[in-house]
Amino acid sequence: MFRAATIKDIAKALGISPSTVSRALSDSYEISSETKKKVLDYARQINYHGNPVAQSLRNKRSNSIGVLVADVANSFFAQVINGIESVAYESGYNIIISQSHEEYEREKANMQHLANRSVDGLLMSIAAQTTDYAHIRELHQHGLPIVFFDRILDDIETHLVSSDNFKTSYNAIKQLLGKGYRRIAILASTPQISITTERVNGYKQALTDNGISIDESLIRHCYRGGRDEDEISKALLALFNTENKPDALFIASDLVSTASIRALNRISYPENLAIVGYSNADVIDLLTPRISYIRQPAFEMGQIATQMLIKLIESKYPVYKFETRLLDAEIIWQ
Repeated sequence: MFRAATIKDIAKALGISPSTVSRALSDSYEISSETKKKVLDYARQINYHGNPVAQSLRNKRSNSIGVLVADVANSFFAQVINGIESVAYESGYNIIISQSHEEYEREKANMQHLANRSVDGLLMSIAAQTTDYAHIRELHQHGLPIVFFDRILDDIETHLVSSDNFKTSYNAIKQLLGKGYRRIAILASTPQISITTERVNGYKQALTDNGISIDESLIRHCYRGGRDEDEISKALLALFNTENKPDALFIASDLVSTASIRALNRISYPENLAIVGYSNADVIDLLTPRISYIRQPAFEMGQIATQMLIKLIESKYPVYKFETRLLDAEIIWQ
């Protein structure tokens, strides 16, 4: 059975007291350079690593950051996590990743678990089915630093980072109108999350600004955030099983985009249908039917969110000024 080396092992091998070893490892001025070198050389030789629990008790920090996302299999969240890791690692933090799978109860339990693990702070994107935010407010009020990314919560005073969802959706619809499409349907995720509200509002404003009346029958939501393909198929059938069919489809969610492409292969839809959707999937170019896509700067979003959180964690004074960063996304036409 593996047994990690301890301070007592070093002390016994070098014939000095454990307290001397501990002070040498801490670079104490009380210990001579010669003794420090001897201790450090032997510690490296036996692959000694300090006890992180003991260190966290001394430093009152765990040097760990909790990350709560919907699903790491989602390309967008995987890329965000890569951005988070790139900053956290360079700053001396480890990350603990937890998934909500878009479920409120799982989000609530996982958030409490991360807090119980004494993470120094939390990076969070809210689950699609969460409508009660009391669990988030409670931990934040008890002093847990939280930064929201992608799906944000406006009424908690903290840093926020997301895409400029309104502007990107507005521009996508404006460009579809410029290509001659007039009956543009939107298939969005659950309506209570921030990104859905912003993307639907951008869609509506672009139509209004270009003299197109809002047709509520062309607005459909997927309340399970794209995880239920039957729900997506029913929403698409409701759009296309009509006489006056849409000539373009705007899909306002990464997961919904991929699932919709699969669903479209099982139903009838207009041959010249234009499809535009959010997606950070690397394989999106290979899917049929072809889809123009909106790619968000997920890696950069993860980096910025982590930088914001570390500033909160390491601040020596209470923070009262918070920043909201909205990043530009790219529309790639096929």
